[in-house]
Amino acid sequence: MEKFSSFDEIKKTLEKKETDCRAIVNHYLENIRTKAYLNAFVEVYAQSALQQAERIDEKLAKGKAGKLAGMVIGIKDVLNYAGHASHASSNILKGYISQFTTTAVQRLIDEDAIIIGRLNCDEFGMGSSNENSAHGKVLNALDEAKVPGGSSGGSAVAVQANLCTVSLGTDTGGSVRQPAAFTGVIGMKPTYSRVSRWGLIAYASSFDTIGIFSNTVKDNALVMEIMAGHDEFDSTSSRKPVFHYSELLHFEKKAKVAFIKETLDSPALQSEIRENTIQVLEKLTSEGHEVKAVEFPLLKYALPTYYILTTAEASSNLSRFDGVKYGYRSSNAHNLESMYKLTRSEGFGEEVKRRIMLGTFVLSASYYDAYFTKAQKVRRLIKEYTENLLNEFDYIIMPTTPSTAFKFGEHSGDPVAMYLEDLFTVQASVSGVPAISLPNGKDKSGMPIGLQIIANSFKEAELYAFSNYLTELTS
Repeated sequence: MEKFSSFDEIKKTLEKKETDCRAIVNHYLENIRTKAYLNAFVEVYAQSALQQAERIDEKLAKGKAGKLAGMVIGIKDVLNYAGHASHASSNILKGYISQFTTTAVQRLIDEDAIIIGRLNCDEFGMGSSNENSAHGKVLNALDEAKVPGGSSGGSAVAVQANLCTVSLGTDTGGSVRQPAAFTGVIGMKPTYSRVSRWGLIAYASSFDTIGIFSNTVKDNALVMEIMAGHDEFDSTSSRKPVFHYSELLHFEKKAKVAFIKETLDSPALQSEIRENTIQVLEKLTSEGHEVKAVEFPLLKYALPTYYILTTAEASSNLSRFDGVKYGYRSSNAHNLESMYKLTRSEGFGEEVKRRIMLGTFVLSASYYDAYFTKAQKVRRLIKEYTENLLNEFDYIIMPTTPSTAFKFGEHSGDPVAMYLEDLFTVQASVSGVPAISLPNGKDKSGMPIGLQIIANSFKEAELYAFSNYLTELTS
C-alpha cells in the first residue's frame, strides 16, 4: 500500500472497497515499526486501534460510519485518553493511566477516527526542539542530525514520515507551527477557546491550545470543525458557532495582506526564509491582492512577555505534581517535606525546573508587580495592536521561524538562543488569534521553510480558505 497523501485518498479507496480500515491501520503500524528509530511514538495502541478499525468496518458496511472513518490519528503525550497512559513525556507522571478522554479527542473518536498512539514531546510542552523529553529526542525524518522542532516534535514527524493521517499537538507559543515549519507539514493553532482544553495536561492555561498537523489544508479543516465548539467541562471554551471549514475552502476575493517589516528586517532571519517569504508576497501582489508593509513596534516585547507569563502559569499548574496523588514518588523520602522536594527534583527535567523557578520568581511578592503585572499590561497592548491590524487587514504574513531546523545540541547550552526560536510565533499566542504554518519551499540544505499566516479571532474559516488558495498559488 502506497503512502496516503490525504484523507480524501483514504475515503476513495474505502468507497471503492479497495481496502478497509483494518488494512489502513496495519499500513500505518508497519510504517511505525519500520521507522521506530525516529522515536516519534512513545506508545503505540496497536490492539485497540485494530479493534476500533474492525468496528468501523462494520459500520461502513451498514452505511452508518462517521465523517472520519478511515482517518488514523496520533495524539501528543499531553492529551488524556481513557485507559491509556498520559505522561507529558515526563518521569513525574510515570505509571499514570488516564481516567477520562480529552474532549477534543473524544469528538474525533465519535466520528470514527482511529487513535493509533501517543506521541513524543518536550516535557510538559516546554521546549522548541523535542530534546527535553524523558523518552529521548525525536529525529527529523529529512535529516536525522537535526531537530524536528518542539514541543510537538513527535506529532510533526508522525505526519511527515507517514506514520498516521493526521496528528494532534498543542501550541502554547508556537509548539505546533514551529515543528510544522521544521518538518514541512501544515500546522494550525486555532483561536484561544475555539477548542476545549479539557483533558489537556496544562502548561500555561491562558495560552494552551490544541492544534493539528496534516498534509493538506482540507484534512486540517475537517478535523478542526469536528473538535471545535463549546464544552460544558471547559468554562473558557467559546460558544461562538463552528462552521464547516472543510466545505468553505474556495477563495475568490482580493485580500488585504500586511507583512510586518520587523520580521523581514530581523538580523536573526535566515536569508533563504526572507527570500521565499518575499516571493510569496510578490505573487500575491501580482494576483491583484493588496500587500502592505506595516510596523509592529511591540514585537520585541512579545517574547519576554510570553516567557514571563507562561513560566508564572507553569509554576502554578505544575505544583499539583508532588508525589501525593499519582505518578512518580521518590523512594528516598523520609518525611513529607523531603517527599515533596525529592519527588519534584528527581521527577522533573532540567528545562521544566528552570521554568518553574523563573515562574516562582516572577510571582514572588517582591517582583510580582515589576514582572507579572507589567507583562499582563504589555500582553493587552500586543493583543490590541494585533487586533487593530487585523481589523484593517484580512491577514498578516510572516515567516514561521527565523531559521530552518538546527542540529541537535546547537542551542542546548544557551536557553535564550532556544527561546528565540519562538520569535515569530509568540505574537499570535499572546494575542490569542489563530495562525497557521504552511510549507514554503526549502533552504539550500533541503530543509523545509515555513510561512505563517495570522487571522483575526474566530476567523478560522477565512484562514483555511486563504491558506488553501496560497498553497495552490505557490505549488
